[in-house]
Amino acid sequence: MAINLEKGQRINLEKSNGTKLQNICVGVNWGAIEKKGFFGTKKEAVDLDASCAVYDDKKNHIDSVNFRKLISNDRAIKHSGDDLTGDLNGDDGLDNEVITLDFSQLSPAANHVAFFINSFRGQDFKDIPFASIRIYEGTPTKVSQEFARFDVANDVTFAGNVSMVLGVFYKRNEEWKFSAVGVPTNDKKLEQTIVTIQQNHL
Repeated sequence: MAINLEKGQRINLEKSNGTKLQNICVGVNWGAIEKKGFFGTKKEAVDLDASCAVYDDKKNHIDSVNFRKLISNDRAIKHSGDDLTGDLNGDDGLDNEVITLDFSQLSPAANHVAFFINSFRGQDFKDIPFASIRIYEGTPTKVSQEFARFDVANDVTFAGNVSMVLGVFYKRNEEWKFSAVGVPTNDKKLEQTIVTIQQNHL
């Protein structure tokens, strides 16, 4: 049963059988904006960008994965690739961009792994159909078990914004845990969001 995440919530990375989760997917799903005009309705493509930033125990930014860099230096984090349009014909049930994370392959220097999304063209979250971001076990094309999600499109918290921070995986006593952040930011670019996370959410 997936948890609808709330700001500040912490979730245990433990499966129903008691074993620790070693591989996770963070998926972002969204649709195209419908605009009505004199000649009927037309679709406006939406480009959301899922990104991940890695920091050490002193909060130094040491690596990133995003649409410009699809694989982390340690190869533990991989991005499915840049989706420039969203679902043009309604929700197909699949995430448009997925980042996979293998905790067992992460560099020993990694202490925080933060996930966030940016609206590349500056399109307001409130206008983007069924925009959501979720954490699950599986692959980019198959969900085995969904653990948690933020419903971005239907949460007034995100209205008027073009960037948001999902949350941060952090290492404590050699175990990985997750803290939900779930807040919008004023950032227009992903580089700015990396700094915002570094200053406010680690």
